[in-house]
Amino acid sequence: MAEIENKPVGGDPQQQPQPQQQPPPQSRGDSRGDRGGQRGRGRRKPESDSFGKGGDELVEKVVYINRSSKVVKGGRRFSFSALIVVGDKKGKVGIALGKASEVADAIRRGGELARNKMVSVSLKDVTIPHEIYSTYGGAKILLRPASPGTGIIAGKTVRSVLESAGVKDILTKSLGSKNAANVVKATLKGLLSLRTREQIYKSRGLEIRKVEAPKAPEAVPAIN
Repeated sequence: MAEIENKPVGGDPQQQPQPQQQPPPQSRGDSRGDRGGQRGRGRRKPESDSFGKGGDELVEKVVYINRSSKVVKGGRRFSFSALIVVGDKKGKVGIALGKASEVADAIRRGGELARNKMVSVSLKDVTIPHEIYSTYGGAKILLRPASPGTGIIAGKTVRSVLESAGVKDILTKSLGSKNAANVVKATLKGLLSLRTREQIYKSRGLEIRKVEAPKAPEAVPAIN
C-alpha cells in the first residue's frame, strides 16, 4: 500500500507570495513640504527686503497693496498698486506707488521708483530734533521726540517710514484719516520739515556760542 505524504493544501509555504508591506502613512505636515502642517489665519503681513547699493544697505517695506478691476468684454481685468517705502536707516527715505498687472511687478516698480526718490531728513541721533505737526489731505500726524529707550510708538504705516529713515525713539499720533497713502505722505512731509539747531543758526547768519560748563567753587580754608 502506497504511503501518502501529508502536504498543506496551498502547496509549499516557502513558495507562496509574501504580502507586501505598505509604507507608513505620512503625516499631513510632511506631505505639504516646507509649508508645514499648520495653517495661518488672517492676512499675511508684507515682508521687507534689504538691498545693497553702493555699499549702503537699503530696506524696502511694502506698506499697502490695492487691487482694482475693470469690466471689459471678455470679463474683468485686474490691476494692482503697491505703496513702497525705501530707506537706508541713516537719514534717507523715499516713497513711491508702483502699478502693474501682477503683484510682484507692482512691488518691483514701486521699489525702483522709491529708490530714485530718496531724500534726506534731519535727525538728532536716533530721534527728531523737535516736535512737528504735519497734514496731507485728510491725514494729520503729530511727531514728538522721545528719550533714549522709548522705541517707536506708532502705527504700522507711520512706523514703516520712521524705521526706514533710521528713527528709533519717537512718539507719534495719527489724528485724521487712516488712508495709507495720505498717512505716509504726511509723515514724510513732517520729517522734511525738521531742522536742527545748526541749520537754523546758519539760515539766520548766526554762530553757535559754546557755553562753558560752570566751574566748581574753590574750597575756602578753615580759620582756626
